[in-house]
Amino acid sequence: MKSALILGGTQFVGKRLVQLLIDEGIEVTIATRGLTADPFGDRISRLKIDREDADTLNQAFYGKEWDVVFDQTCYSSQEAQSTLQALNGKIKKYIFTSSQAVYDFGTLHKEENFDPKTFKPVLKNRREYPGYVGYQEAKRAAEAILFQHAQVPVVAVRFSIIVGKDDFTNRLKFHVDHITNKKPMFIENPDMRYGFIDSEEAALFLLNIAKSGYQGAINPGSSGDISLSELVALIETITETKATLSPDGDPSPYNLPGSWSTDTSLAESIGHKFTPINELLEELIVYYSKGRSTTPRKAGTCDKQVHS
Repeated sequence: MKSALILGGTQFVGKRLVQLLIDEGIEVTIATRGLTADPFGDRISRLKIDREDADTLNQAFYGKEWDVVFDQTCYSSQEAQSTLQALNGKIKKYIFTSSQAVYDFGTLHKEENFDPKTFKPVLKNRREYPGYVGYQEAKRAAEAILFQHAQVPVVAVRFSIIVGKDDFTNRLKFHVDHITNKKPMFIENPDMRYGFIDSEEAALFLLNIAKSGYQGAINPGSSGDISLSELVALIETITETKATLSPDGDPSPYNLPGSWSTDTSLAESIGHKFTPINELLEELIVYYSKGRSTTPRKAGTCDKQVHS
Protein backbone atom coordinates (compact mmCIF):
# COMPACT_ATOMS: atom_id res chain seq x y z
CA MET A 1 0.00 0.00 0.00
CA LYS A 2 1.54 3.24 -1.19
CA SER A 3 -1.49 5.53 -1.28
CA ALA A 4 -4.73 5.75 0.68
CA LEU A 5 -7.94 7.74 0.48
CA ILE A 6 -9.79 8.31 3.74
CA LEU A 7 -13.42 9.39 3.65
CA GLY A 8 -13.29 11.26 6.93
CA GLY A 9 -10.02 11.52 8.83
CA THR A 10 -10.47 14.69 10.87
CA GLN A 11 -11.47 13.32 14.27
CA PHE A 12 -11.29 10.35 16.63
CA VAL A 13 -10.35 7.06 14.93
CA GLY A 14 -10.01 8.64 11.50
CA LYS A 15 -7.48 11.15 12.75
CA ARG A 16 -5.48 8.40 14.44
CA LEU A 17 -5.56 6.40 11.21
CA VAL A 18 -4.24 9.33 9.17
CA GLN A 19 -1.27 9.67 11.53
CA LEU A 20 -0.50 5.95 11.34
CA LEU A 21 -0.55 6.07 7.54
CA ILE A 22 1.74 9.10 7.49
CA ASP A 23 4.14 7.32 9.85
CA GLU A 24 4.19 4.39 7.41
CA GLY A 25 5.22 6.72 4.58
CA ILE A 26 1.91 6.27 2.77
CA GLU A 27 0.56 9.07 0.59
CA VAL A 28 -2.68 10.16 2.27
CA THR A 29 -5.69 12.00 0.88
CA ILE A 30 -8.67 12.83 3.05
CA ALA A 31 -12.11 13.63 1.63
CA THR A 32 -14.51 15.56 3.87
CA ARG A 33 -17.01 18.40 3.80
CA GLY A 34 -14.14 20.69 4.78
CA LEU A 35 -15.86 21.82 7.97
CA THR A 36 -13.41 20.40 10.53
CA ALA A 37 -9.78 21.44 10.66
CA ASP A 38 -7.06 18.81 10.86
CA PRO A 39 -3.50 19.02 12.24
CA PHE A 40 -1.64 17.45 9.32
CA GLY A 41 -0.61 20.51 7.32
CA ASP A 42 1.10 19.76 4.02
CA ARG A 43 1.67 16.10 4.93
CA ILE A 44 -1.64 15.13 3.32
CA SER A 45 -3.86 16.09 0.40
CA ARG A 46 -7.48 17.17 0.84
CA LEU A 47 -10.63 16.85 -1.23
CA LYS A 48 -14.00 18.41 -0.51
CA ILE A 49 -17.05 16.18 -0.86
CA ASP A 50 -20.63 15.84 0.34
CA ARG A 51 -21.58 12.19 0.89
CA GLU A 52 -25.18 13.04 0.07
CA ASP A 53 -24.28 14.58 -3.31
CA ALA A 54 -22.89 12.06 -5.79
CA ASP A 55 -21.73 14.80 -8.18
CA THR A 56 -19.22 16.05 -5.60
CA LEU A 57 -17.72 12.55 -5.38
CA ASN A 58 -17.40 12.20 -9.13
CA GLN A 59 -15.74 15.59 -9.42
CA ALA A 60 -13.36 15.09 -6.47
CA PHE A 61 -12.19 11.62 -7.53
CA TYR A 62 -11.92 12.31 -11.27
CA GLY A 63 -8.54 11.31 -12.69
CA LYS A 64 -7.19 10.03 -9.36
CA GLU A 65 -6.22 6.59 -8.04
CA TRP A 66 -5.42 5.06 -4.66
CA ASP A 67 -4.43 1.62 -3.45
CA VAL A 68 -6.98 1.60 -0.60
CA VAL A 69 -10.01 3.58 0.46
CA PHE A 70 -10.98 3.73 4.14
CA ASP A 71 -14.66 4.66 4.35
CA GLN A 72 -15.30 6.17 7.78
CA THR A 73 -18.38 8.27 7.03
CA CYS A 74 -20.92 6.14 5.15
CA TYR A 75 -24.36 6.09 6.77
CA SER A 76 -26.68 4.99 3.98
CA SER A 77 -27.06 2.55 1.11
CA GLN A 78 -27.20 5.44 -1.36
CA GLU A 79 -23.88 6.79 -0.13
CA ALA A 80 -22.30 3.35 -0.46
CA GLN A 81 -23.55 2.99 -4.03
CA SER A 82 -22.58 6.52 -5.08
CA THR A 83 -19.09 6.14 -3.59
CA LEU A 84 -18.54 2.75 -5.17
CA GLN A 85 -19.51 4.14 -8.57
CA ALA A 86 -17.34 7.24 -8.18
CA LEU A 87 -14.34 5.09 -7.21
CA ASN A 88 -14.82 2.47 -9.91
CA GLY A 89 -11.42 1.67 -11.43
CA LYS A 90 -9.67 4.04 -8.99
CA ILE A 91 -9.00 1.77 -5.98
CA LYS A 92 -7.70 -1.74 -5.28
CA LYS A 93 -9.33 -2.40 -1.90
CA TYR A 94 -12.29 -1.03 0.08
CA ILE A 95 -12.13 -0.90 3.91
CA PHE A 96 -15.57 -0.07 5.30
CA THR A 97 -16.03 1.05 8.89
CA SER A 98 -19.16 -0.82 9.88
CA SER A 99 -20.56 -1.65 13.31
CA GLN A 100 -21.62 -4.47 15.59
CA ALA A 101 -25.07 -2.93 15.05
CA VAL A 102 -25.44 -5.01 11.88
CA TYR A 103 -26.26 -7.93 14.17
CA ASP A 104 -29.58 -8.42 15.91
CA PHE A 105 -29.51 -7.50 19.58
CA GLY A 106 -27.57 -10.16 21.43
CA THR A 107 -24.11 -11.03 22.67
CA LEU A 108 -20.91 -12.45 21.24
CA HIS A 109 -22.06 -12.49 17.62
CA LYS A 110 -19.83 -14.25 15.11
CA GLU A 111 -19.24 -12.76 11.66
CA GLU A 112 -21.53 -15.28 9.96
CA ASN A 113 -24.51 -14.07 12.01
CA PHE A 114 -25.08 -11.38 9.39
CA ASP A 115 -24.42 -12.10 5.70
CA PRO A 116 -24.35 -8.94 3.57
CA LYS A 117 -24.22 -10.99 0.39
CA THR A 118 -27.79 -12.20 0.93
CA PHE A 119 -29.26 -9.04 2.44
CA LYS A 120 -31.53 -7.12 0.05
CA PRO A 121 -30.79 -3.40 0.43
CA VAL A 122 -33.21 -0.61 -0.39
CA LEU A 123 -31.63 2.60 -1.66
CA LYS A 124 -32.16 5.38 0.89
CA ASN A 125 -30.30 8.47 2.03
CA ARG A 126 -29.06 8.92 5.59
CA ARG A 127 -32.06 11.02 6.62
CA GLU A 128 -34.31 8.03 6.00
CA TYR A 129 -32.66 5.93 8.73
CA PRO A 130 -33.96 7.27 12.08
CA GLY A 131 -32.88 5.93 15.47
CA TYR A 132 -31.15 2.67 16.34
CA VAL A 133 -33.20 0.55 13.98
CA GLY A 134 -32.40 2.96 11.16
CA TYR A 135 -28.70 2.93 12.00
CA GLN A 136 -28.72 -0.86 11.90
CA GLU A 137 -30.43 -0.98 8.53
CA ALA A 138 -28.09 1.68 7.13
CA LYS A 139 -24.96 -0.27 8.03
CA ARG A 140 -26.47 -3.54 6.83
CA ALA A 141 -27.53 -2.02 3.53
CA ALA A 142 -24.18 -0.29 2.98
CA GLU A 143 -22.34 -3.58 3.56
CA ALA A 144 -24.71 -5.32 1.14
CA ILE A 145 -24.10 -2.76 -1.60
CA LEU A 146 -20.34 -3.08 -1.22
CA PHE A 147 -20.10 -6.86 -1.02
CA GLN A 148 -22.59 -7.45 -3.81
CA HIS A 149 -21.31 -4.87 -6.28
CA ALA A 150 -17.66 -3.98 -5.62
CA GLN A 151 -15.13 -5.11 -8.21
CA VAL A 152 -12.35 -5.05 -5.59
CA PRO A 153 -11.83 -6.86 -2.26
CA VAL A 154 -13.99 -5.45 0.55
CA VAL A 155 -13.49 -5.60 4.31
CA ALA A 156 -16.34 -4.66 6.66
CA VAL A 157 -14.88 -3.81 10.05
CA ARG A 158 -17.67 -4.32 12.57
CA PHE A 159 -16.49 -2.22 15.46
CA SER A 160 -17.91 -2.56 18.93
CA ILE A 161 -18.33 0.63 21.01
CA ILE A 162 -15.17 2.70 20.53
CA VAL A 163 -13.74 4.36 23.63
CA GLY A 164 -10.57 6.27 24.39
CA LYS A 165 -9.13 9.39 25.93
CA ASP A 166 -9.86 11.19 22.65
CA ASP A 167 -13.52 10.08 22.56
CA PHE A 168 -15.44 13.28 21.89
CA THR A 169 -18.81 11.55 22.41
CA ASN A 170 -18.04 11.30 26.16
CA ARG A 171 -20.50 8.45 26.58
CA LEU A 172 -18.30 6.47 28.97
CA LYS A 173 -17.20 9.66 30.67
CA PHE A 174 -20.86 10.49 31.30
CA HIS A 175 -21.07 7.57 33.74
CA VAL A 176 -17.81 8.41 35.51
CA ASP A 177 -18.78 12.07 35.89
CA HIS A 178 -22.24 11.29 37.23
CA ILE A 179 -20.95 8.83 39.79
CA THR A 180 -18.01 10.94 40.99
CA ASN A 181 -20.23 14.03 41.22
CA LYS A 182 -23.04 12.05 42.90
CA LYS A 183 -25.39 13.17 40.17
CA PRO A 184 -28.47 11.00 39.51
CA MET A 185 -28.54 9.00 36.31
CA PHE A 186 -31.08 6.63 34.80
CA ILE A 187 -30.05 3.25 33.45
CA GLU A 188 -33.05 1.62 31.86
CA ASN A 189 -31.70 -1.91 31.43
CA PRO A 190 -28.73 -2.55 33.75
CA ASP A 191 -28.33 -6.15 32.56
CA MET A 192 -27.69 -5.20 28.93
CA ARG A 193 -24.17 -6.15 27.81
CA TYR A 194 -21.85 -4.34 25.40
CA GLY A 195 -18.48 -4.82 23.76
CA PHE A 196 -15.76 -2.16 23.55
CA ILE A 197 -12.57 -1.36 21.65
CA ASP A 198 -9.85 1.20 22.30
CA SER A 199 -9.68 4.01 19.72
CA GLU A 200 -5.93 3.59 19.22
CA GLU A 201 -6.31 -0.14 18.68
CA ALA A 202 -9.23 0.51 16.31
CA ALA A 203 -7.08 2.73 14.09
CA LEU A 204 -4.19 0.26 14.16
CA PHE A 205 -6.57 -2.54 13.21
CA LEU A 206 -7.75 -0.60 10.17
CA LEU A 207 -4.16 -0.08 9.05
CA ASN A 208 -3.16 -3.70 9.57
CA ILE A 209 -6.24 -5.22 7.97
CA ALA A 210 -5.65 -3.02 4.91
CA LYS A 211 -2.06 -4.25 4.67
CA SER A 212 -3.19 -7.88 4.96
CA GLY A 213 -4.82 -10.07 2.36
CA TYR A 214 -7.98 -10.46 4.41
CA GLN A 215 -11.37 -9.75 2.86
CA GLY A 216 -14.87 -10.13 4.26
CA ALA A 217 -16.48 -9.11 7.54
CA ILE A 218 -14.52 -9.08 10.80
CA ASN A 219 -15.13 -8.21 14.45
CA PRO A 220 -12.25 -6.39 16.17
CA GLY A 221 -12.35 -5.48 19.86
CA SER A 222 -11.62 -6.46 23.42
CA SER A 223 -12.68 -10.02 24.12
CA GLY A 224 -15.99 -10.50 25.92
CA ASP A 225 -18.47 -7.90 27.09
CA ILE A 226 -19.70 -6.13 30.21
CA SER A 227 -23.15 -5.29 31.56
CA LEU A 228 -24.11 -1.75 32.53
CA SER A 229 -24.53 -2.85 36.15
CA GLU A 230 -21.01 -4.31 36.08
CA LEU A 231 -19.71 -1.09 34.51
CA VAL A 232 -21.33 0.97 37.26
CA ALA A 233 -19.87 -1.33 39.94
CA LEU A 234 -16.43 -0.99 38.36
CA ILE A 235 -16.68 2.80 38.41
CA GLU A 236 -17.90 2.72 42.02
CA THR A 237 -14.93 0.58 43.06
CA ILE A 238 -12.33 2.72 41.32
CA THR A 239 -13.78 6.08 42.39
CA GLU A 240 -14.87 4.86 45.85
CA THR A 241 -18.19 6.57 45.26
CA LYS A 242 -21.67 5.08 45.26
CA ALA A 243 -23.72 5.68 42.11
CA THR A 244 -27.02 7.53 42.40
CA LEU A 245 -29.46 5.70 40.16
CA SER A 246 -32.94 7.14 39.69
CA PRO A 247 -35.72 7.07 37.06
CA ASP A 248 -35.59 10.86 37.24
CA GLY A 249 -31.85 11.01 36.58
CA ASP A 250 -30.06 11.89 33.35
CA PRO A 251 -30.49 8.98 30.92
CA SER A 252 -27.40 6.94 30.19
CA PRO A 253 -26.05 7.27 26.63
CA TYR A 254 -25.86 3.47 26.71
CA ASN A 255 -29.64 3.09 27.16
CA LEU A 256 -29.96 0.94 24.04
CA PRO A 257 -32.91 -1.36 23.31
CA GLY A 258 -30.79 -4.49 23.74
CA SER A 259 -27.33 -5.98 24.22
CA TRP A 260 -24.69 -5.72 21.51
CA SER A 261 -21.35 -7.51 21.57
CA THR A 262 -19.25 -9.62 19.25
CA ASP A 263 -17.05 -12.68 19.23
CA THR A 264 -13.57 -11.36 18.37
CA SER A 265 -11.85 -14.73 18.12
CA LEU A 266 -11.41 -14.55 14.32
CA ALA A 267 -9.49 -11.27 14.52
CA GLU A 268 -7.39 -12.66 17.35
CA SER A 269 -6.72 -15.90 15.45
CA ILE A 270 -5.09 -14.01 12.56
CA GLY A 271 -2.76 -12.09 14.86
CA HIS A 272 -4.62 -8.99 16.06
CA LYS A 273 -4.33 -8.17 19.76
CA PHE A 274 -6.63 -6.07 21.93
CA THR A 275 -6.51 -4.84 25.51
CA PRO A 276 -8.68 -6.95 27.88
CA ILE A 277 -12.02 -5.23 28.40
CA ASN A 278 -11.70 -4.65 32.15
CA GLU A 279 -8.17 -3.31 31.79
CA LEU A 280 -9.31 -0.96 29.03
CA LEU A 281 -12.26 0.38 31.02
CA GLU A 282 -10.32 0.64 34.28
CA GLU A 283 -7.66 2.82 32.64
CA LEU A 284 -10.26 5.16 31.17
CA ILE A 285 -12.26 5.37 34.40
CA VAL A 286 -9.12 6.42 36.27
CA TYR A 287 -8.36 8.98 33.54
CA TYR A 288 -11.87 10.45 33.51
CA SER A 289 -12.16 10.55 37.30
CA LYS A 290 -9.32 13.06 37.50
CA GLY A 291 -11.73 15.91 36.78
CA ARG A 292 -11.49 16.33 33.00
CA SER A 293 -15.02 17.59 32.37
CA THR A 294 -16.84 18.22 29.09
CA THR A 295 -20.49 17.91 28.06
CA PRO A 296 -21.46 14.37 27.04
CA ARG A 297 -23.15 13.68 23.73
CA LYS A 298 -26.94 13.53 23.93
CA ALA A 299 -28.24 10.05 24.61
CA GLY A 300 -29.82 8.25 21.68
CA THR A 301 -27.41 9.22 18.91
CA CYS A 302 -25.94 5.72 18.64
CA ASP A 303 -22.59 5.40 16.85
CA LYS A 304 -23.20 7.79 13.99
CA GLN A 305 -20.23 9.82 12.80
CA VAL A 306 -17.86 8.87 15.59
CA HIS A 307 -15.33 7.07 13.43
CA SER A 308 -14.34 9.81 11.00
